[in-house]
Amino acid sequence: MNHDDPSDPTTPHSPPVQLLTPAGQRVPDPDYSYDGTLADVQELYRDLVMVRRIDTEAFALQRHGELGLWPPLLGQEAAQVGAGRAMRPQDFAFPTYRDHGIVWCRGEDPTYLLGIFRGSHLGGWDPADHHVALPNIIIGAQTLHATGYAMGLTIDGLVGTGTPDRDAATMAFLGDGATSQGDFNEALDWAAVHQAPVVFFCQNNHYAISVPLERQTRVPIAQRADGFGLPGVRVDGNDVLACHAVATAALQRARDGQGPTLVEAVTYRMGAHTTSDDPTRYREASEVEAWKAKDPLERVATHLRAEGVTEAWFTELAAEADALGAHLREACQQIPEPDLASLFDQVYVETTVELEQQKAEYVAWRDSFEGSVA
Repeated sequence: MNHDDPSDPTTPHSPPVQLLTPAGQRVPDPDYSYDGTLADVQELYRDLVMVRRIDTEAFALQRHGELGLWPPLLGQEAAQVGAGRAMRPQDFAFPTYRDHGIVWCRGEDPTYLLGIFRGSHLGGWDPADHHVALPNIIIGAQTLHATGYAMGLTIDGLVGTGTPDRDAATMAFLGDGATSQGDFNEALDWAAVHQAPVVFFCQNNHYAISVPLERQTRVPIAQRADGFGLPGVRVDGNDVLACHAVATAALQRARDGQGPTLVEAVTYRMGAHTTSDDPTRYREASEVEAWKAKDPLERVATHLRAEGVTEAWFTELAAEADALGAHLREACQQIPEPDLASLFDQVYVETTVELEQQKAEYVAWRDSFEGSVA
């Protein structure tokens, strides 16, 4: 599609908010700013490095047969870390299956993610502990969950009181493909009508599995907010400072009782949709190479070095990432093999005769197979 065509959704009708260029230079924006110190930027970079290590380590574990599946987040670290670190403890996050960075930023042990994609358990953590829901597999469903929870915050008087450690909001994370789902549009409508304190944070990574963005929408995703009567903001999704600034403002607006916001973080999925996908079948290598120049980690590293951060600090961080990788590998080896028989117990609250029969047939087959091996 012609990128000069105003109907092309990849054409920047309004340039995305950017505070740190791909060359690592800080630039101003008339509406948003990142006011953190150099030490704060270092902490964000640490998150970026650790989240990428979780992703690359889990990808390798899947390739070694330790995980059944893994959805890579490579290239989307800045969007997730920026938004995740903008949240306060009382806010509630509703992530997708690709939002490993959100799980990290909310303080959950990433080894829980390994158990999910190994098929050994159904989550592993209590969502109430760190105010982060279990990853949602059903595309777009978490937007309704976030809206409903946000409406509950209003009913409970936890919005617009002017108390920083009490007022709360929710954040629903989604990809560009989810914007074509009915759940997403229903969530926007309910949130707008009820002025629910929710931020819809869409990571536009340009592909809904194999379907490119220009085949999903005629306008930029953020522009869809206009039809529901709520603000929409486009942000450079590879700029962690801009993502943090935009998410911070949107969350505060929600906590203050001013209603929902739709944020479109323009980023790129560098890897496959999942480890069962072959992205070379539907996109050109030149496109991937062009986005490598916008790597979210490299721009922060370049900025930190320009600000005088020593190589010793980067070396220490690399060692910390190696330690995390070792921890994940060791933890994965301790996770038991999935018990497929338990799947039959999770379909209904009260099981059925048919399911009991199916379970018995499976267990008989499994036991006979294991006996023949012995």
